[in-house]
Amino acid sequence: LWYHQYEQVGGDAVGFVCRFYGKSYPDAVQFLLSQEHCGQLLIPPTPEKEFILPTANPTMQRAMSYLQNRRGIDREVLASFVRRKMIYESKEHHNVVFVGYDMSGQPRHAHMRGTGGSFKGNAAGSVPEYSFHWLGQSEQIYLFEAPIDLLSFIELFPKNWQQHNYLSLGGVSGKALRQFLSERPDVERVFLCLDADKAGEDACKCLAALLPDTVSVTRIQPCMKDWNDVLVHRAEIPNRDYFKSTILKEPPKKDSVK
Repeated sequence: LWYHQYEQVGGDAVGFVCRFYGKSYPDAVQFLLSQEHCGQLLIPPTPEKEFILPTANPTMQRAMSYLQNRRGIDREVLASFVRRKMIYESKEHHNVVFVGYDMSGQPRHAHMRGTGGSFKGNAAGSVPEYSFHWLGQSEQIYLFEAPIDLLSFIELFPKNWQQHNYLSLGGVSGKALRQFLSERPDVERVFLCLDADKAGEDACKCLAALLPDTVSVTRIQPCMKDWNDVLVHRAEIPNRDYFKSTILKEPPKKDSVK
């Protein structure tokens, strides 16, 4: 078995050969069977499941209580996402559901967070390229590992936040970022707001390397483990020193015209 940490995907030997050797499924099978000591063919990949949003609960009482009281996010910020049907409460388990849409307005991704425990996961069939995000009109985008970190950052820095772009990567994969940039080539500044741990630091380096040299890349590291920790404990942080920033990449300066 294999697993790609930064893209959050994995599979068996056949999938490995397809992905990293660029072969079709039949060619990958033949390649493996032709190798000495290869053994028996592994189970074929499971077909992709149809994406269906979890059924919505008639009210959002538990979801709003969780996000406001336990996570410290203001109702006004949440209301902007609720009105766009980007956040709701599921009927069966009363999870908070964070919905990601494609450019045509179709839901393609749903991340769920338990309101009574530590559960978190994506709905079956979710397309990682369209994870939870907010589209603004500015030429800059802020990247996060999870939807709650995205909301926490907005709560900490609310000034004109609706104008900017915010994207939850659903971990540290670059799939959603690549999809966003393909649809918004006008973006000039990228802010990597991932967690302040080794995985977050390593991911920032990988994401910065993926971005074109024409884009400015800045790492914004929270002073605590993640942005929700900063939000919940902000009263304890002296001088509102919530983060430190590091420029990872700057586009070359254009020659001025004499």
